[in-house]
Amino acid sequence: MPKIEVNEKLFFKMVGQKYDYDTLEKKLTCGKAELDEKPDMSQAEDQRVIKIELNDTNRPDLWSTNGVARQLRVHAGKKSGDYDKFLSREGNFKDNQNRVVKVDANIKDIRPYMVAFMIAGKPIDEPMLIDIIQTQEKLAWNFGRKRRSISMGLYRVDQIKWPVHYKAVDPDKTSFVPLQCDAPMTCRQILTDHPKGKDFGWILEDKKMFPLLTDDSGEVMSMAPIINSATLGAVQVGDKDLMVELTGDNIDNLILAANIVACDFADCGYEIIPIKVEHPYDTGRGKDIYAPFYFQEPTKALLKNINKLLGSEFTKDQVLDALKRMDNKVEAKDLSGDVEFTVWPAPYRNDFLHEVDVIEDVMIGVGLDNFNPEKPNDFTIGRLMPLTLFSRKAKNVMVGLGYQEMIFNYLGSKKDYIERMNIDDSKIIEVANPMSENYQFVRPSIIASLLRAEAGSANAIFPHKIFEIGKVAFLDEKENTGTKTIQSLGFMTAASNANFNNAASEVSSLMYFLDHEYKVEECDDPRFIPGRQAAIVVNGKHVGVFGEVHPQVLENWSITVPCVAGELNLEELM
Repeated sequence: MPKIEVNEKLFFKMVGQKYDYDTLEKKLTCGKAELDEKPDMSQAEDQRVIKIELNDTNRPDLWSTNGVARQLRVHAGKKSGDYDKFLSREGNFKDNQNRVVKVDANIKDIRPYMVAFMIAGKPIDEPMLIDIIQTQEKLAWNFGRKRRSISMGLYRVDQIKWPVHYKAVDPDKTSFVPLQCDAPMTCRQILTDHPKGKDFGWILEDKKMFPLLTDDSGEVMSMAPIINSATLGAVQVGDKDLMVELTGDNIDNLILAANIVACDFADCGYEIIPIKVEHPYDTGRGKDIYAPFYFQEPTKALLKNINKLLGSEFTKDQVLDALKRMDNKVEAKDLSGDVEFTVWPAPYRNDFLHEVDVIEDVMIGVGLDNFNPEKPNDFTIGRLMPLTLFSRKAKNVMVGLGYQEMIFNYLGSKKDYIERMNIDDSKIIEVANPMSENYQFVRPSIIASLLRAEAGSANAIFPHKIFEIGKVAFLDEKENTGTKTIQSLGFMTAASNANFNNAASEVSSLMYFLDHEYKVEECDDPRFIPGRQAAIVVNGKHVGVFGEVHPQVLENWSITVPCVAGELNLEELM
């Protein structure tokens, strides 16, 4: 979980009240945080550092001194900042004072999106600069997947010639003086010779062109997401007007990160001025992006559902007060026998996905200490689920048939689950914000996992007989969630004599010991050879498939021996 270090003097100044450390420990629960380490009391107050650990990762706005202080301040009933004065909204964009960033079309396939804004009003002092750098690193490392999806840079505005240009350049022919250096280096050289290049060069190393940010005179500002220049990008204590930019591959996450940083600065008394970023292609939020920008959608919750889930008897006014203590804007609508709350989260939050998220905010807003503990009124005895018992029975049968059990990941790549299996992606669940392309899709079948294991087992003595019982998931419009997850049994044999008849014999044995009558029907599954595959039918329902794996599929996996495979839906068999 993220840990942050906050300057004690700055922190309590932002909270608006000084607490002793025992009280602070209790107060931090409203931010899902706890005191990790108390400061060294022998130091001067303005030098003391409090270490705080955040126990949740869905609130990146809390990963800074100002973020945690704001949460404590608002939860205590004090007013939040007036963010509307600088927030743009759809159809209502704030004045950017002719400050524009022009994005080159060639950057689309490298690092496509940028957002930016400017802070002004007073010089940056040392505690604030340290906190800015910490916020930058926490957002880029945790929320931005080690700078791959989000990186942030700050620049001295008084030296910038507008408009700014975000473009793709030849890394071997473009050079500048990076931070911590006094001589020019090519962009390619920075990846191998500069400390930050060694840390983050993996993000760009396979790119033919590198992203570069320059002002209109050609002065380099940074090479995102690696390093700033030693000129415009060398921010120091005492600098007054700063440009903040964020680049990455997910526009909503970039806007959210920009909102977080802008609200932090605004809480510290800085003026926030939007900057217009002109993309030559659609970003999903239009071509022209103004940041900070409010893009969050409202979430609704019913009073009866709030009280049911929390085991409470809150009134309409109590719920309104609790939600406002979490810095939400709320409207309440009286219904017949109920109340509907419509909640707009603060601009620095985007963690409301469901009514339950609103209910969680009510719980935290009320305060955990205000819930009286209750003893359970039901007595239950733990036991295994029937599906687990049935799965264990199936495992015993498979082991008896000579198979070895395997355990695989549920997430994988498009190449493994779709392209190598010769299937389309119409039913495949894709992760919206994957850590890497190797964990981008939820597996729709176990067979791909078995083939992956076989592809790395060519040196093992044949025959190879492996199976797994585990979860698979796929899109299903009939389900409330739009997806369906089932317990599945997948098996595969790789041998020189592997054929349909052998597979049919083993399916017959498996179904006999699972006490099921079945029949087989012709099917057309692109993973298997036509005419050498069959669907397993129980009580008129298709519960599985087996057959000889198609040569093209084997070639895709670089498997050189014949294979037979099959898969059964254990939940349907129950």
